[in-house]
Amino acid sequence: MPNISSVSEFLLLAFADTRELQLLHFALFLGIYLAALLGNGLILSAVACHHRLHTPMYFFLLNLALLDLGSISTTLPKAMANALWDTRAISYQGCVAQVFLLVFLIGAEYSLLTVMAYDRYVAICKPLHYGSLVGSRACAQMAAAAWGSGFLNAVLHMATTVSLPLCQGNALDQFFCEIPQILKLSCSNAYLREVGALVFSISLVFGCFVFIVVSYVEIFRAVLRMPSEHGRHKAFSTCLPHLAVVSLYLSTATFAYLKPPSTSSSSLDLVVSFLYSVVPPAVNPLIYSMRNKELKEALRMLSQYSVFQRGTHLLHLIP
Repeated sequence: MPNISSVSEFLLLAFADTRELQLLHFALFLGIYLAALLGNGLILSAVACHHRLHTPMYFFLLNLALLDLGSISTTLPKAMANALWDTRAISYQGCVAQVFLLVFLIGAEYSLLTVMAYDRYVAICKPLHYGSLVGSRACAQMAAAAWGSGFLNAVLHMATTVSLPLCQGNALDQFFCEIPQILKLSCSNAYLREVGALVFSISLVFGCFVFIVVSYVEIFRAVLRMPSEHGRHKAFSTCLPHLAVVSLYLSTATFAYLKPPSTSSSSLDLVVSFLYSVVPPAVNPLIYSMRNKELKEALRMLSQYSVFQRGTHLLHLIP
């Protein structure tokens, strides 16, 4: 009975068999990855450089951009390399690192989205107490709790998953390493070691989900009681991006892990995993910047400053 420690590499699922399609997938992945880097990088730069955006909401948005950059960088670069070099292999160490980082970053992102729901709740339902409830120290503590919960979740899963004995080879039905695919390779009943970590994850996910739902019920009740139409519109406009990101995140992840086994197939699993692991990090910057005037203004000023600096540099080069 081979143990997971004796496996030197895993074989990932390829998106295509023909060389032309592999190169096409590489180009598609590269475009998505560059778009995610650009979008999240612009948000990081805008929030860091503009003092008007040094508020709790944008502090959490900065953390979200960091997590999005990390999660998409965990999966896509290896998938692009495999498509470019026509290979399926990933080393044991690389697979372990991929699993750990993905569980850590996705768990931290979900916790952070819960914290952002609390921020919107306080801003709309308790505006007079916003400064005391969501001050700089409280923001730092809540962000640290979000990152810490993701890290703890990843450690618990890795402590059990890495020790599982494997009896079903080393081929994974996924384009990146994830725990459900490794469990498929484990020996009969060995996956029961995951029960403890799974209970913790389910409790965390369910608790965050209930908190988000309750927060938005209170938010909508408070908004509907506002006498001013302009006030209602402004309140909704600050909540819609977060609500859209939460909906996208939960819908794709829920379908990926809770779909009936009868509908499961390699191609469907591939598409669904792509939707929850790649699409949200690439789309989140667009969702948050579309209706946010302050962020749009900061990005415009950032681009103008960049053009001005480039022009000044070129003028210095002219003799």
